[in-house]
Amino acid sequence: MSDFSRTLIAWLSIGSTYTFLTALRLEKKKKSENLNLLIKPFSIRNIMKAQNNIPFPPEKEEKTRYMWRDIERRAKKHGLPVPKTPVPYPLQKFDLANKIGLVANKEGWYLEYFRETYKVWFLEGKEAGSEQNLEETFKNLGKNFVQVIDKSQEKAIADEYNHNTEEALNKGIFGAPSFCVENEIFWGDDRLEDAIEFLRESEKVN
Repeated sequence: MSDFSRTLIAWLSIGSTYTFLTALRLEKKKKSENLNLLIKPFSIRNIMKAQNNIPFPPEKEEKTRYMWRDIERRAKKHGLPVPKTPVPYPLQKFDLANKIGLVANKEGWYLEYFRETYKVWFLEGKEAGSEQNLEETFKNLGKNFVQVIDKSQEKAIADEYNHNTEEALNKGIFGAPSFCVENEIFWGDDRLEDAIEFLRESEKVN
């Protein structure tokens, strides 16, 4: 049973670079903090298109170099494996990677998929959503490749993916990962602890 009556909502989109840090931290954080965690897979790419927000365009080389170095530094800070940057980016199979996440979420293994697909992407250079990544990820998780892919192509999954993305846009989500406690939004892996602290303090008030 969770220590909290309220829920931390995690808006997660595989394809975000800084989300590598969250992918390797969230599962342990959920357990150590005994969180009620609701995962909402969505398309940050469609959100950014709607908002005309391209965070790391190819022409901004300095900003992109900073991003990769910052991820390396933050991985080291958290005691995580330091990725071999730059990794393949942006993803060619972005939607597939996230629709598989919806399948995993329905079946209760999202955090494991989230962790493994990012590890294979950032530590081995096999981009998320690619056949090479998925084969290794599913092998590590003991999942059937064909069955999971087939489920990810179902209309119900596409509908939920679009619904979550629309909901995120309406709530004011503009980046991934984002964490919500009711109407409060905390954007970025570096705000995960802040979101949990806000959740803890709100429990005291109520």
